[in-house]
Amino acid sequence: GHEGEFRGLTAANAAIHYQPDAFDTSRAKLMGRQAAGEGFLNAFVRHGGVDRFYCCAPRQEILDEFEARVAASAGAARPCAWVPVHDLQGLSNIGCLYRPDPGVAELSWHRRFLSNRAYSLCGVTHTTASANVMDAIGALVLAPLQSWDAVICTSSVVRTTLSHVIERWSAYLDSRVGGRPKMAVQMPVIPLGVDCAAYASSPEATAARAEIRQRHGIGDDDVVALFFGRLSFHAKAHPLPMMLGLEQAAQRTGKRVHLIQAGWFPNDSIRDAFAAGARSFCPSVNQIHMDGRDRSVRVDAWRAADLFTSLSDNVQETFGLVPIEAMAAGLPVVVTDWDGYRDTIRPGVDGFCIPTRLPMAGLGGDLAWRFHAEIDNYDRYIGQVSQTTSVDIQASAEAYTALVGRPDLRRRMGEAGRARAREVFDWQVVIKAYQELWAELARRRQADSEIAPRVADQPAHPLRDDPYAVFASYPTATIGLDDPVALAPGADAAALARVRRHDLNTFASRVLAGAGDCQALLHHLETRGQCTVGSLIASFPPPKRGIVHRTIGWLAKVGLVHLPGR
Repeated sequence: GHEGEFRGLTAANAAIHYQPDAFDTSRAKLMGRQAAGEGFLNAFVRHGGVDRFYCCAPRQEILDEFEARVAASAGAARPCAWVPVHDLQGLSNIGCLYRPDPGVAELSWHRRFLSNRAYSLCGVTHTTASANVMDAIGALVLAPLQSWDAVICTSSVVRTTLSHVIERWSAYLDSRVGGRPKMAVQMPVIPLGVDCAAYASSPEATAARAEIRQRHGIGDDDVVALFFGRLSFHAKAHPLPMMLGLEQAAQRTGKRVHLIQAGWFPNDSIRDAFAAGARSFCPSVNQIHMDGRDRSVRVDAWRAADLFTSLSDNVQETFGLVPIEAMAAGLPVVVTDWDGYRDTIRPGVDGFCIPTRLPMAGLGGDLAWRFHAEIDNYDRYIGQVSQTTSVDIQASAEAYTALVGRPDLRRRMGEAGRARAREVFDWQVVIKAYQELWAELARRRQADSEIAPRVADQPAHPLRDDPYAVFASYPTATIGLDDPVALAPGADAAALARVRRHDLNTFASRVLAGAGDCQALLHHLETRGQCTVGSLIASFPPPKRGIVHRTIGWLAKVGLVHLPGR
């Protein structure tokens, strides 16, 4: 049991459903969800104020990596504990399980085998366009999720998207079964965060800026625009509106403009396409590529820049972490009026939001079909939607021109963005919002009514029913409490030991009674003779009776007891 280990915890803590890939930015293919996961865990360690960190994982050896990551964030070793993913009671003692994706429906079915009220579940959205995530959203409707569970939406548009998908799925279920499921899971909007202190200005940062710019041949009066993220025209942001807008700005202002693209190319052909596009569409702008997977680049790029831009046009985006990093770094931003960007950027204050347009509903049914039928893979699906999404090039050119030509405007917007990042998006603020949510979920778990409570004699999961119930029609008869059971000839402790150690008979040992209980059962039959199954298992403590009962079937299989029938 974990009662002593977990005693005294507050609702502000949660076990972390630790999937190493979701919290690691050192891998070859750096994704936004990994940056968000690493940032969350670092911030939770630094700002959570909890006395212990809980790693919920399938194997204990994963705890070593978790402990190392916690120690790196804290600057020293901190108490950590492993909670197996199947340890429902251990999770109940903690009170909340946090998963770094929206897949909490599956976890609610796991929890139901103990109790719907055992603990709260908290997930978070990243991309919502993939088939797996859409299925996870649909699963929220039918799963036994409660009002003390939550899926955090990182932006208001994500919440709107989830609501749309849930509404359409509920409407289908209504037409299919004649009723809409009641759904109570919370969907609060809490943004991703940024460590503002890491981007603070300092004499060291100023000196580093001069060195980096000199290294890349950037003059004191030159202007550097920065794009930070995956360099993929089909899965992140088509670069053409950015290139065309910057070219116009360079020509209008007469300034020497550099474009740093800090990120990574999925393959050489996309790298070559970007390079050819730059030569064709913005020949006046000097192109600089930095590998965004390099941790030093993640510092240097911000210091070298004068403005940040991301003209995202892709439905796989949901929040957009890099614009708030730019704000924390004191850079004015030029971003599209798209997805979560509109939650973070104040037009005319922190930067400029460039209008976008999506084709009207009803024109993409064939794209959905091709994706569903796997004619098109995920990348082709989102890329096709992106290609038909327009970005106002003229508006981007005007925004770039204003910032390139006016250092005072860059400073004013940059300082406004820096202040907003500290006030709203610093991880210290965001972690507090997470913990306030977890505390609210704990209160709801005590007070709110339960949806789909467990019913006696009904399975915890209707599609994962007791196999002895599902397949009860298969055998000649079942082993009931009133059935007689007798000791087989030659059955003794030596025979039991011989049977138990043979490879043919060890397969199910973890779900059967142990050697001592089997010996006690055989001894009972030896001393008292034939008796009913019910009277035999009554000699064992109540928690063991079910396992001993089904073990009788195994003992009969291996010839140690006999079931003569009634």
